[in-house]
Amino acid sequence: MNVARLAVLGVALAAGGVAAMLMGGQKNVPTIIQAPPPPPQIETDEVLVSGKEMPMGTVIADGDLTWAVWPKASISEGAIRKSADPNVIADLKGAVARSSFLQGEPIRREKVVKAANAGFLSAILASGQRAVAINIDATGATSAGGFILPNDRVDIVRISRDEQGGEAYASETILKNVRILAIGQNVQEKNGEKVVVGSNATLEVSQTQAEKLILAQRVGQLSLVLRSMFDANKPEDQADNEGSLTIVRFGIPSNVSKQ
Repeated sequence: MNVARLAVLGVALAAGGVAAMLMGGQKNVPTIIQAPPPPPQIETDEVLVSGKEMPMGTVIADGDLTWAVWPKASISEGAIRKSADPNVIADLKGAVARSSFLQGEPIRREKVVKAANAGFLSAILASGQRAVAINIDATGATSAGGFILPNDRVDIVRISRDEQGGEAYASETILKNVRILAIGQNVQEKNGEKVVVGSNATLEVSQTQAEKLILAQRVGQLSLVLRSMFDANKPEDQADNEGSLTIVRFGIPSNVSKQ
């Protein structure tokens, strides 16, 4: 082997050794992974809710009310918080539900009333309202076939003879969007029964409406016209409410303006 080849081989070996030393001297640096920050803690409180389904008129007893954990940001105004009133369950025992509650629905104070010194019906009446009973046909002929239930909304139509006499009859809607409190002695659906019949209907009205109803019943026959549940909160057009009479003479209907 000549000197040139030996020199090249020596240089190659030297370079390989240096490279090996450099590679061996490097250390693997571990990759640091940052842990994600913990989610923000949701502040909660306990809210008073119905422990079961409670129809309107339920007298609250043990086990009917309970506490449920609720995000503070989602608690509506008027809800009863345990942090503010921890003994409210005992305080509301014996109170009357003024409206129906679904299981788990938050309880609001204005929807329950302590009725120790009042009758049941006066306990569920809205403030300033009156309860008036009118006669209806027990077969359902004047109450939508018996399909009108407590807490439904109805219009009230009066049928009477035309003031001009003869064989003419007049029909007139005298009140609209009136709440039914009871049919007969039933204040709620009984055992899931969907048809309620009785000889009278108890209505929630204002004092002026009560006077109008009592007079109308003396001079004609009243019928209840069931409204859609979607119309309960719609404002009424007073002009439409007091617009005209429908008079039927010899089987022919005609509309006349009320004077």
